[in-house]
Amino acid sequence: MDASVAQSRPLTAIGLRLLAAFSLTTLSMLVKLVGEDGVHLLEIIFWRQAVTLLAMIAFAAATVGFATLKPVRFKSHAIRSAYGIVGMALVYGAVIMLPLAEATTINFTAPIWAVILSMLLMKERIGRYRWSAIAIGFAGILIVAQPGGNPVDPLGIAVGLGGAFMVALTSIQIQDLNKTESPTSIVFWFCLLTVPLLALALPFVAKPHSSETWLLLGGVGLSGAAAQLLLTTSLRFGSAATVIVMDYTALLWATLYGWQVFDELPVPNTWIGAPLIILAGTIILVREGHLARKARRARLDVPAPEEPLAQQQR
Repeated sequence: MDASVAQSRPLTAIGLRLLAAFSLTTLSMLVKLVGEDGVHLLEIIFWRQAVTLLAMIAFAAATVGFATLKPVRFKSHAIRSAYGIVGMALVYGAVIMLPLAEATTINFTAPIWAVILSMLLMKERIGRYRWSAIAIGFAGILIVAQPGGNPVDPLGIAVGLGGAFMVALTSIQIQDLNKTESPTSIVFWFCLLTVPLLALALPFVAKPHSSETWLLLGGVGLSGAAAQLLLTTSLRFGSAATVIVMDYTALLWATLYGWQVFDELPVPNTWIGAPLIILAGTIILVREGHLARKARRARLDVPAPEEPLAQQQR
């Protein structure tokens, strides 16, 4: 079994991640809708977290019980919450600033950032395959951004890249938390630790809403709760390298939502840049899987140390 995950069930992990990709794209579509209605980003995030917190309490009461919410490593929950809330603000900000398909495409750079983080934080040596993937991925970003033509909002691109970076950082933290915490506990503490902080901003950003907007905000919270639980559980049953490639299916849903809800289709450059970014991520994931298998084989093939001569002669 892969030591990086609590239980190794690759097919279950992949199925959960596919559902998570759909839930996340639905969440992004709703965030964009309420953003266009004039709801402030901090208020959107507050209701997303508050509704998710209530959903997690109800879910725990009906299924796993409140005992599973007790944290084993509270400090790790706090760090994950700090990473997660910054990442959420950046990802949602990019969704509001960019067309949905472009924002989704930029978010696909998370595997590229994961490789860079492994080099910077864990001093891992990066070989020619992953360096090539990084180069291909950033070439795709330049094509999507269309410098010199009719560019997509450069600030939106920058915000989206920051969000993808934080997604990679948070995924590493969640995978570590899954070793000792339940998925419900991870989502519960993320919400519980961030809702009070977000509530402090409400007097400055909140305003009255129509009943339709309130329904959309409720949808933001419910789809966010589903996505968060599905994402966290997928990392319990499979490593990030196994499941994150399924996130690329979000582009299909983003294109469909953009067409049907916002009457927008991706600009032509996106159809060129997106495959390059997806190719880069796929190269990284295949290479990571190869290296992980190679490391496991090396551990299994290590011969036992020879006994001292004095013990052999007994």
